Amino acid sequence: MSRKSGFDARGLDAKGFDAWADAIRTGSRRDLARGITLVESNRIEDVEPAQELLERLIPFSGSADRIGISGMPGAGKSTFIEMLGRILAEDGHKVAVLAVDPSSPVSGGSILGDKTRMADLSRMDQVFVRPSPAGRTPGGVARKTREAMLLCEAAGYDTVLVETVGAGQSEWRVSSMTDLFIVLMLPNAGDVLQGIKRGILEMSDIILVNKADGTRREAAAEAAEQYRNALQITDVDGSGTTVRTCSALDRASVNECRRVASEMLSTRKEDSSFDEKRRTQLRQWIRSLAEDSLLQLLEDDRGFPGMLDELEREISEGKTTPLRAGLSLRNRIIREIGRWNSKSGLPL
Repeated sequence: MSRKSGFDARGLDAKGFDAWADAIRTGSRRDLARGITLVESNRIEDVEPAQELLERLIPFSGSADRIGISGMPGAGKSTFIEMLGRILAEDGHKVAVLAVDPSSPVSGGSILGDKTRMADLSRMDQVFVRPSPAGRTPGGVARKTREAMLLCEAAGYDTVLVETVGAGQSEWRVSSMTDLFIVLMLPNAGDVLQGIKRGILEMSDIILVNKADGTRREAAAEAAEQYRNALQITDVDGSGTTVRTCSALDRASVNECRRVASEMLSTRKEDSSFDEKRRTQLRQWIRSLAEDSLLQLLEDDRGFPGMLDELEREISEGKTTPLRAGLSLRNRIIREIGRWNSKSGLPL
């Protein structure tokens, strides 16, 4: 389902974009929400206005702590984030929560119910909660989460929490755009080694075995020890992953997790690893933008009219295989780009 900007931003002149950017920087939540909706829009006509706004705000971004929080469904991510966000806000921080909801593969729609699940947090003046649909992007991250994060930073939020779907295989996307990646697991959640093999845990900085309270406290401690033992085998670069138990309902427990995360971030900022990761994020962002642009070009009739529909029909009718269709698509793209270059450039 395409998200629209809600108004025609193309009608704004330079002064209009300047005023909009200034309103975001001075704390207008309405203008921030409207800006995120614009950069999330899938409409071709919204691309240029979105860039106009981003160009004015990017110089004021980059100073926030970016923390990704993921985990299997039911692990208590929203409860944990609400408690963590309240602790941070009460300690004087401005917190933005970008909560990515899964989209239906059938209708493309999303429930976007995070403001309901984080009701108390949403009402705090220092906190901005923004639910966004994941769409077709793998890894449980919305296609424009990076841009939304930059807008929040420019608006003065010093901590950005990105809650993801917990899709598993492609969770590297949230790791590639955050400074710290936290994964919530459950006691008695199945084979620990199988969880490691999925890959999500190998790139995590902190693993929290949540719901470590009441009768589940012992099971949580046992699961945490199993994760530590398994990670000793998979820790190929020696960077290490911290494993702890946690109860998202217990303020002291979440505050201890916050302390561990803060110390880890502080340690990284003292050496070159923090800046190097930020540089890596920029390189990965460029690649992601290139992939998105190519996909958008394929789906836009001005670029390759009907090509995808034609190949899909040939595959469904058994006239070709997906592999041959992919090779045909690549070859045609190469030919078309050569033809555009010999004329007036790409049809955008």
